[in-house]
Amino acid sequence: MSTRQKKNIKAYVLILPLVCLLLSAYFMYHSLNGRYGYHSYENAVDQALHLEYQLASLREDRDRLIKRVRLLKNGSIEKDMLDEQARYHLN
Repeated sequence: MSTRQKKNIKAYVLILPLVCLLLSAYFMYHSLNGRYGYHSYENAVDQALHLEYQLASLREDRDRLIKRVRLLKNGSIEKDMLDEQARYHLN
């Protein structure tokens, strides 16, 4: 009857820490650069800020147009609005 003994290879001691290190590096990379990572979050925040400024600008334009419409709807047209409309239509 024969018995086999395994050689103690020092590389087996390094396999588990190496696998853990590689997995950690993988998850860290994707937490920064992935689809839902930190850089994507920063881009989303920048885009949200840009859209808020655009919304504020559109609200100002809407308020300005509402004021102009109120001047026309009152039944009596203001003199400056009448002059402006006349110049627009008559070139």
